[in-house]
Amino acid sequence: MRLDKFLKVSRMIKRRTLAKEVCDGGRVSINDKVAKAGSEVKAGDILTIRFGQKLVTAKIERIADNVSKDMADTLYTIVKEEAVH
Repeated sequence: MRLDKFLKVSRMIKRRTLAKEVCDGGRVSINDKVAKAGSEVKAGDILTIRFGQKLVTAKIERIADNVSKDMADTLYTIVKEEAVH
């Protein structure tokens, strides 16, 4: 699945256009490699996303095309969150 679509489906980022901008801005990496919006993600990959002053690391647990809002957080596990100065 494309990275921007996963970020939207998992609701880590609310809109796909915003997910694409974040990815293409170099603020997302997959397994420690900077990723573009079209990069493929799979279960087991580690995502690192910079949200302003916060760095979030998450492990992809599974891939699904459509999930309900209640089930969205089952697609990933937050490994760590840290403040960036």
